[in-house]
Amino acid sequence: MSGGLAALLDDIAAMAKLAAASLDDVGAAAGRASAKAAGVVVDDTAVTPRYVQGFSPERELPIIKRIAVGSIRNKLLFILPAIMLLSQFLPVALTPLLMLGGTYLCFEGAEKIWEKVTGHDAGEQAPVVVQGSDHEEAMVAGAVRTDFILSAEIMVIALNEVATEPFFSRLVILIVVAIAITIGVYGFVALIVKMDDIGLHLSQRKSGATRAIGRGMVSAMPMLLRWLAIIGTVAMLWVGGHILLVGADTLGWHWPYGVVHHAEEAVAGAVSVGSASLGWLTNTLGSALAGLVVGAVVVLLMHLIPRRKGAEGDAVH
Repeated sequence: MSGGLAALLDDIAAMAKLAAASLDDVGAAAGRASAKAAGVVVDDTAVTPRYVQGFSPERELPIIKRIAVGSIRNKLLFILPAIMLLSQFLPVALTPLLMLGGTYLCFEGAEKIWEKVTGHDAGEQAPVVVQGSDHEEAMVAGAVRTDFILSAEIMVIALNEVATEPFFSRLVILIVVAIAITIGVYGFVALIVKMDDIGLHLSQRKSGATRAIGRGMVSAMPMLLRWLAIIGTVAMLWVGGHILLVGADTLGWHWPYGVVHHAEEAVAGAVSVGSASLGWLTNTLGSALAGLVVGAVVVLLMHLIPRRKGAEGDAVH
């Protein structure tokens, strides 16, 4: 009897170790997949605070919560089933789909730079305000629509990182990624949005040091948002360019990625200290430049086509 109990306890211990190892594997894979989606995550974080501008402070967190719920719905109910079916029955389509998303990221990053250079972003600092009782509904709906595009990019990039995993493992990893990224993004967004309120509260305390910290938080808010926008733009170009380079290499067009890879090896081999970091930085810079070139071409086409149509319409009249 005691021997049977010992054997049963050994089996339970072995199962527990296997489950723990599986959880570790899922966590590690989810971490790698989330890291690859960094560019989109930063952009999502930078974009969302605009949708609560103009609301009373007590409505800011409820609105962010509604957007976060919409983001989870986007990822788990719409995007996840579609990409899981695609990965299972038509995996060959994943690389072109990923490259299409990478092109969109390059376009978004290049367009932000174009708007800054030309000054066309002056009216884009906040979404259009809808007056009346539908104001909040319109803002939340607009934010969730924007989130759908960014969430689709996040999920496809994450899927590409775990494409060789079994179906159930892919499913669990992507669910973890979806929930973790949503909590991370909108938790940080909530902190950013309330940072000035927290700073204002601290600035009214008795302690001089606390008041100084509070005033610093309030004054740092605009700078933080500006830096988030800059980092998000660079990250989109980097991630989008890297996706295109690797995708082209996978599809048989090797030289673009080969140029960047050889430059990375040359820089890493030329120095003895910090070679890995400099090599990574070279690869990142090459990917960002490739993303900027592709994005600039798409921006040019997107702005030329409407003008050409307008010119043709004027000629007809």
